[in-house]
Amino acid sequence: MANTHTNLDSAGQVPVIELKHVDKHFGELHVLKDISLSVKKGEVVVIIGPSGSGKSTLCRTINRLERIDSGEIRIDGVTMPEEGRKLAELRSQVGMVFQSFNLFAHKTILDNVTMGPTEVLHKSKKEAQEEAMNLLKRVGVDSQAHKMPAQLSGGQQQRVAIARSLAMHPKAILFDEPTSALDPEMIGEVLAVMTELARDGMTMVVVTHEMNFARRVADRILFMDAGQILEENTPEEFFAHPATERARGFLDSIQNHG
Repeated sequence: MANTHTNLDSAGQVPVIELKHVDKHFGELHVLKDISLSVKKGEVVVIIGPSGSGKSTLCRTINRLERIDSGEIRIDGVTMPEEGRKLAELRSQVGMVFQSFNLFAHKTILDNVTMGPTEVLHKSKKEAQEEAMNLLKRVGVDSQAHKMPAQLSGGQQQRVAIARSLAMHPKAILFDEPTSALDPEMIGEVLAVMTELARDGMTMVVVTHEMNFARRVADRILFMDAGQILEENTPEEFFAHPATERARGFLDSIQNHG
């Protein structure tokens, strides 16, 4: 039986997301090495680091899209099982926005957003559609509701993906490189929606290369390299005084490209 004792944070709250000693291999490759992480309600945690450092894998393990070899993952104090109905239930409480939108190409924008609420949350079609239209308006694409995904720009599709996540009333949303497939002029519109969500108190874990967003919006920065969290700090501290050689090198390489 899994130990159900839960660590409370300093304010006496159960973390929304908690990872304890998580390890993950892809064959011989050790991609996550003894990762422990706790995210409290309303917190925005931004994960940065070089390509191949394990950031996206970490993001995908949180709701078990990637299996872990050892360790424990909890959502709101409840341990994520490996499979079955309980996993599906917990997974539905954690939204996920991918690099590649992952919208259903053969369904309208409105249908993409109402599917989860009607099929998983068992809402009536009318209620789901009303809420979907409000969410599409919130992310600025309500005028596109009856179009198909292919008729929208990448930035619009990604905003629909965010609305689709919100429609499930998640306890947290994971963003895995949400702007890396977008043209530069579309990146801003997606980051603006994410910034608004953060202001509204959504618990968020964001893997991104957008350093200005990380600086402005994160409560905490995690710097990953070679499957480990090497640093964890406020944006002010991390960007002004990176503590490790690896982080200093990474920040230098970004500034030189910028």
